[in-house]
Amino acid sequence: MPELSALSVILASASATRAALLAEAGLALRTNPAGIDENALKSALRANGTEAGDAALALAEAKALPVSVRHEGALVIGADQMLVLDRRWFDKPRSAAEAREHLLVLRGRRHELVTAVCVARDGAVLWRHVERPSLVMRAFSAAFLDAYLATIGDDVLTTVGGYRLEGRGVQLMARVDGDFFSILGLPLLPLLEFLRGHGAVPS
Repeated sequence: MPELSALSVILASASATRAALLAEAGLALRTNPAGIDENALKSALRANGTEAGDAALALAEAKALPVSVRHEGALVIGADQMLVLDRRWFDKPRSAAEAREHLLVLRGRRHELVTAVCVARDGAVLWRHVERPSLVMRAFSAAFLDAYLATIGDDVLTTVGGYRLEGRGVQLMARVDGDFFSILGLPLLPLLEFLRGHGAVPS
């Protein structure tokens, strides 16, 4: 198989965080969001009783596959992340009030960030991987929660769970177990190993 250049790698996502992680790791990749209806697909998976890891993989593949058809020969990365607590799947909050409700449910408890990544080429999935880091939120006070929400403003609506671990959200946590990159939304080390094996990054 001929070596692929870094420009032959495409991220099928609009996630600035995932794009930044890959760029900072040295990949000169392009981004091309798939434009799928994630909410509809997620609702169907939930209704079918799909396990969270399988659902995250299905969503990642649903992003990567159509983009891989549009870009012949490219390695296309799809990724998805789900926050799970007691088998409940959390979506991004739609309002500050809903973000508050989510954070109160998560307060003092352990939850999982089920994070899936796949790589597709020419309409076929070549590789898939799932990580399951877990986090314990501390039993923060109502006053802390008020101050946190006031400080981050509308940013609370941009992430599932209402926090970014690389920012103020770390102050919500008592314990973090698992791969840090996966918590940010991308199992970066196994992904780089796969890409390295296909000549997309230096070995």
